Amino acid sequence: MDTKPLVQALAPAVILFALGAGTAHGKPEKKAQAKGAASTAVKARPAARASAGPTLADAKRFLAQTEAKFDRLNAEQARADWVGANFITDDTEAIAAYFGELQLDAAGQAALAARRYNHPGLARSLSNSDARKLKLLQLTLMLSDPKERAAYAAARAALSGAYGKAKYCPTDGRPCMPLGELEKILATSRDPARLLDAWSGWHAQSPAYRDRYADFVQLSNKGAREMGYADTGALWRSGYDMPPEEFAFEMERLWLQVKPLYEALHEYTRYKLRAAYGPKVVPLTGPIPAHLFGNMWSQTWDNIYPLLQPASGASGFDLTKVLEKRKTTPKQMTEYAERFYTSLGMPKLPATFWERSLLAKPRDREVVCHASAWTIDGQDDVRIKMCINPTAEDFAVIHHELGHVYYFLAYRDQPVLFRNGANDGFHEAIGDTVALSITPAYLKRIGLMDEDPDPKAQIGDLLRRALSKVAVLPWAYMVDRWRWDVYAGATQPADYDRSWWQLREQYMGIGRPLPPQAGGFDAGAKYHVPADVPYARYFLANLLQFQFHRALCREAGHEGPLHACSIHGNEKAGKKLRAMLELGTSKPWPEALKAISGEDRIDGGALLEYFAPLKAWLDEQNRLLAAQQKG
Repeated sequence: MDTKPLVQALAPAVILFALGAGTAHGKPEKKAQAKGAASTAVKARPAARASAGPTLADAKRFLAQTEAKFDRLNAEQARADWVGANFITDDTEAIAAYFGELQLDAAGQAALAARRYNHPGLARSLSNSDARKLKLLQLTLMLSDPKERAAYAAARAALSGAYGKAKYCPTDGRPCMPLGELEKILATSRDPARLLDAWSGWHAQSPAYRDRYADFVQLSNKGAREMGYADTGALWRSGYDMPPEEFAFEMERLWLQVKPLYEALHEYTRYKLRAAYGPKVVPLTGPIPAHLFGNMWSQTWDNIYPLLQPASGASGFDLTKVLEKRKTTPKQMTEYAERFYTSLGMPKLPATFWERSLLAKPRDREVVCHASAWTIDGQDDVRIKMCINPTAEDFAVIHHELGHVYYFLAYRDQPVLFRNGANDGFHEAIGDTVALSITPAYLKRIGLMDEDPDPKAQIGDLLRRALSKVAVLPWAYMVDRWRWDVYAGATQPADYDRSWWQLREQYMGIGRPLPPQAGGFDAGAKYHVPADVPYARYFLANLLQFQFHRALCREAGHEGPLHACSIHGNEKAGKKLRAMLELGTSKPWPEALKAISGEDRIDGGALLEYFAPLKAWLDEQNRLLAAQQKG
């Protein structure tokens, strides 16, 4: 699930701030600073004025002009990207590349110019707001060579287009299959051979653009270095109100905090998959083959819940069957989600949302079906692009995507440079926080569940949710761990697959089901890699959402287990949520976190509290299943 936020002048997948990834200022090297716009500005002014530095009036004028320019360019790029994602052709790819180059140039020039105002004398007179804007402007990459900017934009558009157009065409006469069809096979089939065919068929597509990706990495790094960062990975990590090395440490700290819960889930899943597929397919030790988890990337495991569900204490309710039986349309799915947000006191979606969003896959053209939320003009023109199916998964996803949309609407009155999430993890966490309130009690309340929830079914419900929320944690961490090494040069193109699978085995306990192939690029089989979308946001979001949920449940006066809470219909909780959303990125993210939760540090404690009953159950089940294996 992706966002296309307003500050597109800090272009999506090009500029870190555009992705909502942060509010901090990286610490460029002095040598790079000397090469920037500051020295150019000195040459353009008399010597006496140069020594005095820019004035407060200069800074305010620069910011006003920059925000006005970005406001215009944002809408132009957003429309070009929207068309490119919804009408995949060579022409729309070229148009998107053209506007991407304009955005890259504008953002880079603004970043260089912003350095001029890093003057000690000026810093004392700047308001906190203006100082923050100047810092945010410098979280970007810049390619000063026009040819390189054009090449960068073209490569970015081509990689995204290649992913969107990729299909597996079997050599045995079967028709070609796009990703969506292959995902359905992985989600529903229990035939290991068929699963392996679908998995390997899709992963065979990405090597075609591996070399293009490698060239893109080099261009991206050059742009980051021109701004004084060691590489693009360091630039990304600089976007979290802390030095990049500290952010890397925080990610590892958070992972180690939640790792025991994941390991318990992984162990239980191994025993159940081994029972379903046999010891020849699933080993008792070592990595589990990646094609068996019901998902193309093994990132979430909820599709194999029927294989893992408890013998007792599991609900027989199937939301997908209910939605299918009722022939629930994509629009109706979206309306369910909208009504949740309005129950919290939020406004109805603008009429243009319904007129301009893409809710179903068209029959006459190729589109990027990957769910995403968009703001086109920074005001009321908000949209989603998603090929919605009547499934329990998409029911949760549409609640997630509207979280982005309501975030857009909440901070639309902020200055242009503050129209973004407190950090990119916040943007992803909002909708997921709401989705945590999709409890059996909530489904009963809105008429999708007839019977009263069975209190004995809590373990089954928690297990189902853990198969997405807990299973994804190491995946969401290691995707960027891999890319940090790629951008740093520690992983070269020849070692892309080796490094990728080493990390997947280390963090996920999951292995490649087939021997590696020369020239492989399995990382490129995931949208966010060729599209160059940072992934740490999803790891942070999976922790933040539980912190948000716990705080809002307390505000709503909930008593009882955290997993049983739904804030649906509670305007008091909604008011607290809206107050945080309205901040945008105007404050450092710890302040935004404190505004909603009273805490100023991301922490896995709320997630562990939420799943505490499941952890105790998993530990007991694993003890019993291990004894059976020995017996």
